[in-house]
Amino acid sequence: MTVLKGVGPRNAERLAAIGVETVQDVLFHLPSRYQDRTRVTPIGALRHGDQAVVVGTVEAADIRYGRRRSLLLRLADGSGILTLRFFHFSAAQRSGLVRGTRLLCFGEVRSGPTGLEMVHPEYRPVAEGEAPPLEQSLTPIYPTTEGMHQLSWRTISGRALELLRQQPGRLPEWLPPELRRSYRLPELAEALLFLHRPPPDAPREELLEGRHPAQRRLAFEELLAHQLSLRALRRRQRRAGAPALVGDGRLRRRLLQRLPFQLTGAQQRVTAEIGADLRQERPMMRLVQGDVGSGKTVVAALAALQALEADHQVALMAPTELLAEQHLNSFRRWLEPLGLEVGWLTGRHKGRAREQELQRLASGELRLVVGTHALFQQDVVFQALGLVIIDEQHRFGVHQRMALREKGRTAGATPHQLIMTATPIPRTLAMTAYADLDLSVIDQLPPGRTPVTTVAIPDSRREQVVERVRAACAAGRQAYWVCTLVEESEALQCQAAEETARELTGALPQQRVGLVHGRMKGAEKEAVMAAFESGQLDLLVATTVIEVGVDVPNASLMIIENPERLGLAQLHQLRGRVGRGRVESHCVLMYHPPLTGNAQERLAVMRETTDGFLIARRDLELRGPGEVLGTRQTGEMQFRIADVMRDQPLLEPVQRAAQELLDGHPERVRPLVRRWIGRRERYIDA
Repeated sequence: MTVLKGVGPRNAERLAAIGVETVQDVLFHLPSRYQDRTRVTPIGALRHGDQAVVVGTVEAADIRYGRRRSLLLRLADGSGILTLRFFHFSAAQRSGLVRGTRLLCFGEVRSGPTGLEMVHPEYRPVAEGEAPPLEQSLTPIYPTTEGMHQLSWRTISGRALELLRQQPGRLPEWLPPELRRSYRLPELAEALLFLHRPPPDAPREELLEGRHPAQRRLAFEELLAHQLSLRALRRRQRRAGAPALVGDGRLRRRLLQRLPFQLTGAQQRVTAEIGADLRQERPMMRLVQGDVGSGKTVVAALAALQALEADHQVALMAPTELLAEQHLNSFRRWLEPLGLEVGWLTGRHKGRAREQELQRLASGELRLVVGTHALFQQDVVFQALGLVIIDEQHRFGVHQRMALREKGRTAGATPHQLIMTATPIPRTLAMTAYADLDLSVIDQLPPGRTPVTTVAIPDSRREQVVERVRAACAAGRQAYWVCTLVEESEALQCQAAEETARELTGALPQQRVGLVHGRMKGAEKEAVMAAFESGQLDLLVATTVIEVGVDVPNASLMIIENPERLGLAQLHQLRGRVGRGRVESHCVLMYHPPLTGNAQERLAVMRETTDGFLIARRDLELRGPGEVLGTRQTGEMQFRIADVMRDQPLLEPVQRAAQELLDGHPERVRPLVRRWIGRRERYIDA
């Protein structure tokens, strides 16, 4: 990076902190907006809120002493008068700003006590008769970091652009001419030069909204690189080879006969897709999406049985102990009557008991294990791992998912992977984020589910909400009361839940109140959940640990405190804990006013629909793909220029272009991927 003149070690360090380490990085660090300093605006034409260049003569210069000392200049140009106000100024500055000085100023115009003014404008003296030195292009404003001023950015980017003009070969054009013509894309160097220094007549609104052809060109190339890297991953995975898990169907038939319900058409379709994948000698990489309560767990159980029939081991990993426990209970309920043992491995298993479980996995005596991230620790060895099932995969870091897959690599074979999520992902985002996976959607809810009615009310009506809980419990129903806090501190969340449980125990002396939070020991949590599931508790006070996996059909009322602090997907997951039986169910969103516009929108969406895919689409619009997928911490989906929501129209053309490049110019694929993904490419092998 320091090859650019003027970038010393300190600035190089600051830039590296935001991922800018090479000349190419500088070129791809685009302005977020622009200022127009290419023309002079008459003072008489200025309006409040304008950002403008003015040229005028100082008519008066005074120091005012009020609450803050300030230097006030009256600037006139024959069309009007403008006040320039400086709170910070030196004696040298003061002596240079005297009556009769001609100044060129740039700043934001505000309404002041005596008319329009600029506070701390940028300025420079202009000699009488001299033409004011104006910019030749719009002035870029760059996203920045502490210690890096806009002047530094303009200097650094200017030098990078000069290098690009002098040595265009330093930034090769990897998109072939016929592909650029086909998709109407300008050349890369032309697009970069335009975006860093747009001409005065450039369409600023189009640039601000990211719709300009030059921006479209860069977003297209970045999305293309992402798509190609995922396709390369898919090809590597397909070449790896996997055990063909054919199975004879005996265990699956017995489970289906014993189930107290029929599979929905969607469950049958997805089960058949998974079954066909498992029979192949190449690793399955399938993502199963299903809304809350659509019955993903039984689909996973049928996949596990196919692997067990084929004499291979199965590992199911969930992100939290509570969710892993729910899967354990479901699997034991369904599979133990078939004579199958379900193992259990989490971080709290220690000592001799853990050693025995590890030995049984390594010897192959234990065929099926459910657990948390403890499953991928170094001392966990499998004899013949054939299938890995990962629930709510977006909560795991990339390294964790890679580690579990490595566990099954024996003699060049890779275990099949089934990834499940109850977070519906809009198709456009799935096309981009999961191009390496086959996608199955369970788009049907089992019969007998009742829709959940949702209301949003302020916390000033808390007593009415408590009364509503009393009535529901008196009628033989059960209820959840979820506490959330804006602080990330788990300790504070647990404290709030404990306090709420005490208050509600006092307010509802007839009801049996339980408490679950993240800092309780596993056995304690298990006991409380078991008591709630068996009906020994009427009201369960909890933190968001109950977001997924809890299934109590008799629970028909969900209270969520401070819902404005949660994302739509999380609210939808919490609401999904009720409406699991045949009784009409309700969700009360008890917010603390005033609400921001964004929070109002989220609560309105929750009131209007229970459709997980519609909610996911709105969540994506409101929060962006990084948050929806939970991938901020993993390095995935961190686009420099592309924006999945804004650039949706590019996604299908990008898929076509990826195939064209692979067919016609395979030698350009790797350098294109390296340009945009670089060091992060290894993370994509997950």
